Amino acid sequence: MSQADTFRALHHHRAPEDPLVLPGPWDAVSARVFAEAGFPGLAVPSAGVAASLGYEDGQVPVDEMFAAVTRIVRAVDVPVSADVEDGYGLAPKELVERLLETGAVGCNLEDSEDGELKDPRAHAEWLAEVRAAAGDRLFVNARVDTFAYGAPDPEQTIERAALYVAAGADCVYPIGAPPEVLPLLRSGIQGPVNVGVFTEEGPSPAELGARGATRVTFGPGLQRRATRALREIAARLM
Repeated sequence: MSQADTFRALHHHRAPEDPLVLPGPWDAVSARVFAEAGFPGLAVPSAGVAASLGYEDGQVPVDEMFAAVTRIVRAVDVPVSADVEDGYGLAPKELVERLLETGAVGCNLEDSEDGELKDPRAHAEWLAEVRAAAGDRLFVNARVDTFAYGAPDPEQTIERAALYVAAGADCVYPIGAPPEVLPLLRSGIQGPVNVGVFTEEGPSPAELGARGATRVTFGPGLQRRATRALREIAARLM
């Protein structure tokens, strides 16, 4: 079984209170820490990598982002998925080739650009091209940005999700959806659902699983927590 197959299998046949928990490493060291802790896979956040490289979120040059993902993949033996934002303007075939060159077996692809939602049907067609180029070599997590960018309508989210699943997405990620809306989204979305946890507050992964999350990721939240801890250490040293 390939690592992509292994990663895909992790998303299925899970008990409701046992979602797949994927920490988000931002460099090789953090990746090793999470892998050594026993997590079965990792989900690299673009914002966390951006911070580690000294950039604002969304401003990392594409070559630097893929190089960072390559270093993370090389550091661990578990499967790694990478947030590659909206694909950096690359054609689907080139995007897939470059992702596979890093060793990643999955990716996040968002349906917004510069804070604006994309046309969902056009985006679904683009996702279908990504799927055709990737075959079963990549696990595609289709991010739905309705709650993030001013259209917090569960029905619209479900409609977009249906288009993306039909286009070949393996998982749907309604980023920013409030926990109380998850049961409704779960009832209307086919296949795995990713839920993001960005702060230390709110429901636990198990509680999110009970509400409908198949997998839980953390975006840049863990990197930001580590940065706060480092600031506290620096302050004590002073």
